[in-house]
Amino acid sequence: MQPRNMSMSGVVDLAAVKAAGEAKAKAEQARAEAARTGGTGAVAPAALVIDVDEAGFEREVLQRSAEVPVVIDFWAEWCEPCKQLGPLLERLAAEYNGRFLLAKVDVDANQMLMQQFGIQGIPAVFAVVAGQALPLFQGAAPEAQIRETLDQLIQVGEERFGLTGIAVDPDATADAAPAEAPPGPYDALLEAAASALDANDFGGAVQAYRNVLADDPGNPEAKLGLAQAELLGRVQSMDPQAVRKDAADKPDDVNAQIAAADLDLVGGHVEDAFGRLVEAVRRTAGDDRNTARLRLLELFEVIGPEDPRVTAARTALARVLF
Repeated sequence: MQPRNMSMSGVVDLAAVKAAGEAKAKAEQARAEAARTGGTGAVAPAALVIDVDEAGFEREVLQRSAEVPVVIDFWAEWCEPCKQLGPLLERLAAEYNGRFLLAKVDVDANQMLMQQFGIQGIPAVFAVVAGQALPLFQGAAPEAQIRETLDQLIQVGEERFGLTGIAVDPDATADAAPAEAPPGPYDALLEAAASALDANDFGGAVQAYRNVLADDPGNPEAKLGLAQAELLGRVQSMDPQAVRKDAADKPDDVNAQIAAADLDLVGGHVEDAFGRLVEAVRRTAGDDRNTARLRLLELFEVIGPEDPRVTAARTALARVLF
């Protein structure tokens, strides 16, 4: 795939994002408040590179872009050029020392974002500045070209929007033990949700986890708990024998395959559940295909993104989608 340069003058507004002037004013207010309170807002060098998903995009990218340009690296595990470009961008993020923030988006897990940005191939690199999206380049571009593009991006951020970047504390470490903090605002809700889950009150657990996610969409404990509670709630009233017979008799029926996949996962047959839904995606199209894909992503949440079975299934899903 050949790199494709993008003009920095073509600023495109993202839906539901406030005007650039308002974003600039917010950035200036935030800097003034930090100066007034004596806070530096300095971050550890490791915090200059973040993983972002659909749930956290507004908070981690759109809101942060009011104080620093955010460069978005759209990548996937199976993409060989991504494995060359990603480490280069991470090294440059450290070298530029807070002049931009690097957000990494796994397209297999966040296909809605991929569609919203109109991405046809990866790696693809965009930026968001004061809530506005700028396409940068596509493909594994040479380092000199990337540096030139980043310099232009930083200049745009400073001249148009007054963004001066974020302070970096070189002595801070991401894995340093944090100071003991008081109970978080969601501890009581999370405890109630866990208690409901233990009591097989799946409906109550689902509602409690959703209450947390309504205020904190990226809360990892609530996301995992919600996925587990919804799965257990779905299989609670199932007749396993009937579900499996239905799936065997109707290989092209997406709902039948989804129900069987839920049973597979609850029964500990993780690879079978994932394989069944990947096959359902391969055999279908349109709404049926999207329904199977979304359920597979939900089941990934139950197991966890770091599990090698999830990684393998993501690769298999990518092969049938692209």
